[in-house]
Amino acid sequence: MARSKKSRKVGQIGVRKDPDFKPSENRKSDSPRPKKHKGKPAGNRHNVEQKKVTGKKSAENKDPRHGSKKPIQLVKAVTPTPTQKKKYATPAQELAALEADQRLTDLLDKLDDDKPLSREQQAYVDEKMARHRILCDLLGIVEDDDDEDDDMDPFNDLDAINIDDFKH
Repeated sequence: MARSKKSRKVGQIGVRKDPDFKPSENRKSDSPRPKKHKGKPAGNRHNVEQKKVTGKKSAENKDPRHGSKKPIQLVKAVTPTPTQKKKYATPAQELAALEADQRLTDLLDKLDDDKPLSREQQAYVDEKMARHRILCDLLGIVEDDDDEDDDMDPFNDLDAINIDDFKH
């Protein structure tokens, strides 16, 4: 086969299927080809369409969006709830519940550590301690003092011995 030289002519690469094809007739340079649209435009569900006025008012006011239209509070509303006192069957049960109160225990620990309490916390401690005293009186429970334990200690007598008493 003989070798053919490359040419610099710009021409068609392939052969057209339609020999009567003329690009100038089919294409209009004034208006570009219209774009094909697929689906609905973005944000369509938020655009409320204006419908023609009819005899039904419910159709006018109907919202095309789906779901609940009930407003939702974004910040939790604080409603003061009245504190209801629990009723106990016996004073012993109330005393047990009072001694198991975790908030009271934490506040008493703060007081033991000499940490300051707010007015509300101090009022809570005072109220609960007053109720504790009343319940202890009702049940006949006597508060033990730590001073009594010192009197029972036999080693306290050793310090009281004076050696000069044994010398003649």
